[in-house]
Amino acid sequence: MISVGDNLPEATFTVMTADGPKPKTTDEIFKGKKVVLFAVPGAFTPTCHAAHLPGFRDKAGELKAKGVDAIACTAVNDVFVMDAWGKASNVGDSVEMLADGGAKFANALGLTMDLTERGLGVRSKRYSMLVEDGVVKTLNIEEGPGIAQTGVDNMLTQV
Repeated sequence: MISVGDNLPEATFTVMTADGPKPKTTDEIFKGKKVVLFAVPGAFTPTCHAAHLPGFRDKAGELKAKGVDAIACTAVNDVFVMDAWGKASNVGDSVEMLADGGAKFANALGLTMDLTERGLGVRSKRYSMLVEDGVVKTLNIEEGPGIAQTGVDNMLTQV
């Protein structure tokens, strides 16, 4: 499992652009930047939709005032779902929506969970991290329900 001090693994997400879906690598997202990355088990799921994503959207300015260059959200969902979720949540350009449809990034981090019995398949665990130039500086993994460890308020104390 990924740990503080580790480099993020090389991976490619899919993002929605004006020209349609496009690949975006971890280098393009993190190289030379201070980035807050958070992951949710699924777009539009109750806690993710009502609390986790809105918190980062609403406090993006506070994070950026502390020197954060970008905020990104990833989930094991396809790019169309991530795009629709970002639009439905009015994230604009405050949070970049990164589709990890095949769970390759989540698997490479060692942060997956199998929710097949609940009809969801393999998903990402809920986590947040501060990444500087591709290196994990802080890592918060939610072990239970809610966003006490992985939410924006905790992240604001870590940047």
